[in-house]
Amino acid sequence: MKSFLFTLLLLSGVARSEVIQTDLLIVGGNESACAAAVQAARLGVKKIVLVNDIQWLGGQFSAEGVGCLDEWTTVGGKRVNFPRSGLFAEVVQRIRAHNSATYGKATPGNAYCGTDTIEPAAAAGIFEDLLRPYVESGVLRIERDWEPVKVSVIDGKVTGVDFQHTQGKPESLTVNARLTMDASDWGDVIRLSGARYGAGPDLRSRFHEPSAPEAYDEAGRQEMNPLSWCVVLREAGKASVIPPPATYDARSFAAVDKTRPWVDSDMSAGIYASSGWSIYTHRRLVDRWHNGFAPGTEATFLNWPVQDYPLCQLPQPVVEALEKTEVGASKKNIVDLTPAQRRIIFTDAKAHALSFLHHLQTKVHERVGDFPQSFRYMELTDEFGTPDRLPPKPYIREGLRLEALAMLNENHIRADSKEPKWANVLAVDSILGFQFNIDFHPTRRKFLTEDRNGPWQYVHTESRGWHTDTDRATFPLRGLVPVEMNGLLGAGKNIGVSSVVQSALRLHNQMMLIGQASATLAWMSLREESQPRQVVASMPLVRELQQKLVRGHGGPGVLIFPWQDVLPEDAHFEAANLLAVRLIWLPETDSVFFQPTKIVTRRELAGILARLYRATRQPKDQFQRKDANFLDVPAADTDRADIKALVSLDEGGPQKASLDPDGKVTWSTLHRWLTALGLPASPGLLDKDRGAHLLTRAECAQHLWRALSLSEEWFPDTSPAADPEDMLPFDQENDNVPDRLQPPR
Repeated sequence: MKSFLFTLLLLSGVARSEVIQTDLLIVGGNESACAAAVQAARLGVKKIVLVNDIQWLGGQFSAEGVGCLDEWTTVGGKRVNFPRSGLFAEVVQRIRAHNSATYGKATPGNAYCGTDTIEPAAAAGIFEDLLRPYVESGVLRIERDWEPVKVSVIDGKVTGVDFQHTQGKPESLTVNARLTMDASDWGDVIRLSGARYGAGPDLRSRFHEPSAPEAYDEAGRQEMNPLSWCVVLREAGKASVIPPPATYDARSFAAVDKTRPWVDSDMSAGIYASSGWSIYTHRRLVDRWHNGFAPGTEATFLNWPVQDYPLCQLPQPVVEALEKTEVGASKKNIVDLTPAQRRIIFTDAKAHALSFLHHLQTKVHERVGDFPQSFRYMELTDEFGTPDRLPPKPYIREGLRLEALAMLNENHIRADSKEPKWANVLAVDSILGFQFNIDFHPTRRKFLTEDRNGPWQYVHTESRGWHTDTDRATFPLRGLVPVEMNGLLGAGKNIGVSSVVQSALRLHNQMMLIGQASATLAWMSLREESQPRQVVASMPLVRELQQKLVRGHGGPGVLIFPWQDVLPEDAHFEAANLLAVRLIWLPETDSVFFQPTKIVTRRELAGILARLYRATRQPKDQFQRKDANFLDVPAADTDRADIKALVSLDEGGPQKASLDPDGKVTWSTLHRWLTALGLPASPGLLDKDRGAHLLTRAECAQHLWRALSLSEEWFPDTSPAADPEDMLPFDQENDNVPDRLQPPR
């Protein structure tokens, strides 16, 4: 009957409209949106609607064609993968399973930029499979080919979103929701709601960032990390040169005329090894030559600087086309344009990408000769189903930035060394650990003719380059919550960061964990029947939320403190994360490793126990420091106070002349010290077979986390201040240690 009525409506020319009621609305279908949908469903949100503007799910992995997972960090001078966790780790497991089933090898790409690769259509299928159980159970509904046109706001709260069909069908969709999450590419829900946001450069006066401009020049607010239209290629076995686009000019691509297009490398020296650097191997998806795969399976994709498309100083034809739609449109930031206006820019960006491919197949081929892997013998993949055989979306590096309750800026994460250590600020309400360099691709153009109708080349500005060093950082939960608007959460790139930081917080893994965390906040807000800002203002709820993330709830846990050697499958994963994020377990200054098998010293345990004790007591109940002098603990020792305080409680009796602060701790010593402090101590610490055993860090963390979990953690009465620039609301001294963990003066 419904189908009959729908047919009548179409035949009569009446537009179909539908109104959906839901608990959580997720706008977007990228990797962050998908992670949010899965996490919300697993946590028990009863009704979820995900609205995507295209058919494909998966964002960077699939629809944007970025199938080489760029996730590196530097450890010991070598580039290695940042620890995988959460739903990102789960998706990587699925990627490896797919590759193993398809090619007999989990990592078939041998790419310069990453250890793991996945072909776009396969990635889209993986995300479909990830969401399918929740669709089939009726918890999750997915709507495709819709873009937001209006956001309903009542009394400062987002209550619903109206959508129009992207294919021009005479239909409309309205989704009314208790809570809405904006994981869209350009933050359209945030913008249409009237919530505060930023786009383009932040001036230095805002956050005092070294990389921020003092004032706007002619590029103004349009300057952003450029987008790129990726080009995915497969081995054709014959010459497959594409015709030159109308805008092609060889001078635009002069930067690659001396670049190695291809090297014979299996990347056995590891990712980012200089011997494997070339356009071809840079982001290779399937290396059939070195793996012995069947002919026709070789695949790669192009994402090279000359292919980048800056979003300011637009070519004159683009300017004129935008001005025809609206006077002044060509001067707007792309975030502030309509979807139709953005498509004008996208058309030129596609032509630019195809021009690059044509240049590689002709001018570059003529220079280097007839290699079997020459781009002349590669053809555009047909897996996207698009007329031009390009991905349905560009690779977007920067978009809208939510004005949130906390704003992460360059000063929080920037480093003076190429070897990442710990960031200047580690947020008390961390929801993920991350590290990636401040990485701006070329943001400007230099036109080679007086007008802007001819060829252009990219320009890297002095303060906006790539690989500005950063340290290991954490992202605050408050960075997902609008500074004013209720009923709304950020996700994807639509979060509380400066423009500079967004260049370091945009990768596959980071975006998935942002979506997972935002969904966890949404679930808790719905459960508490409270606005997200009320949840993030409650430290007991923040701590509960962090524990949910670390435990994973149906999948691998999320690394919320950026240890390099702590993995979700480790028995001490929860303890190492949750003690560190409280800064009860302080990392070593010059090491990013937890070192789970290292034996704990008396000095180390004394400091940790002192902070643990203070975390369970109000200031008036803190233990008193007794005056004690030890021959082997000089007055200048930074740990002296904690060592003296703890040891003075140890068994009583006369004071010993020496403490032996670097002596090794046994299980029974930990039991004795915990008992002396009135903290729960596991009887197992006294087992006759184990009491004399030396205590490893992994064992110690688990016992201390148990002690804290069985105690009543004390929180100040005050809530985190709603200061967007204060990452440490409980740290008046700004020394990166919460006041409640500081020793009494």
